[in-house]
Amino acid sequence: MRVRNTGSGAGRGRPGRGPAARAAVRLLAPAMAAVLAGTGVAHGLGRAEGAHWLRAWGYAVPPGDPAPGDAVTYDEELVPAGARIQVIQRVSGGTMTVELEVRGVQPGHAFGAHVHELPCGDDPADSGPHYRNDPADGPEPANPRNEVWLDFTADSAGRGTALSRQQWVFRPGEANSVVIHEHATGHGGDAGGRVACLTVGFTD
Repeated sequence: MRVRNTGSGAGRGRPGRGPAARAAVRLLAPAMAAVLAGTGVAHGLGRAEGAHWLRAWGYAVPPGDPAPGDAVTYDEELVPAGARIQVIQRVSGGTMTVELEVRGVQPGHAFGAHVHELPCGDDPADSGPHYRNDPADGPEPANPRNEVWLDFTADSAGRGTALSRQQWVFRPGEANSVVIHEHATGHGGDAGGRVACLTVGFTD
């Protein structure tokens, strides 16, 4: 990450030290610290009017006292400490995609994953229920059109990806985490126990 040289001293090959350069450094410092720590959140605008994106990532740590941005693992056999979890949300014209990428989980294992309503906590249940676009959507509201399902099977290196496309966006403040479950999603949205969680402040 570079800061453009805007102050005095540029002619001598030294970084600018003017007010603009100092302000830029102060602005970028939190993002740089997050990158160095291995966790963080980034936001940006898309090309279309009103389009925007969000990226959140973190490394799994056991429950106890995770730092802001850390993911939490509740099962170190399936999601070892140090596994990386990343989520990217793209919003445009009242539709969105949510992408999940993981590294360092148990190779060959089939995982379920969903967006949940509440942030992660020390207790797996802290993240609350699945987010639903319409809580009363038909006789079985737990389905991949009404919820965000991100099931994946890890490859031989413990990496996996998933993508969900929806014709709706989250209600403000009501979607706050991605939870990884112990097995692929079955009938009624059941995917077994919660094995890891990443807090994500999804946008609308």
